[in-house]
Amino acid sequence: MTRRVATTLDALPDAQDILSRSGLEFMRDVVAGRLAGPPIGATLGFWPTLAEPGRVIFDGTPGFDATNPARGVHGGWYGAILDSCMACAVMTMLDKGQTYTTLEYKVNITRAIPLDTPVRATGTVQHSGRSTAVARGELRGTTDDRLYATGSTTCLILQPAAPC
Repeated sequence: MTRRVATTLDALPDAQDILSRSGLEFMRDVVAGRLAGPPIGATLGFWPTLAEPGRVIFDGTPGFDATNPARGVHGGWYGAILDSCMACAVMTMLDKGQTYTTLEYKVNITRAIPLDTPVRATGTVQHSGRSTAVARGELRGTTDDRLYATGSTTCLILQPAAPC
């Protein structure tokens, strides 16, 4: 697997890159390194490693840069990796020309992730309709399978613009 990360706005996939593929094709191209992934993954230490219809996995390791003042992994790190896997799972259900946006997401932290612990976030679509989609996520240790957090999201499905 080749990880490509955009380092400038021009290096990010453009509208044509997104709209000319199904959501599953787009996610598989990011996982395979054929398209550059978003820089937030490199910044926060996580990356998509699997894309299937209705399911996406991100692997990551929270490092020192993700700590809060109490020396623990910041709650925003849990939220970012779960939002990513859940929303990208929704993306795998989209047809060419469709896009999505997150309407809301919720995270429940069940235990603290020790620094430098490898984790896996799995997002799974529960419902994918014409205008909305719902997904859930789990964040587990890759070596011990301990549950660190769960999440849920609702996404708005955006249809292609009608020709003028």
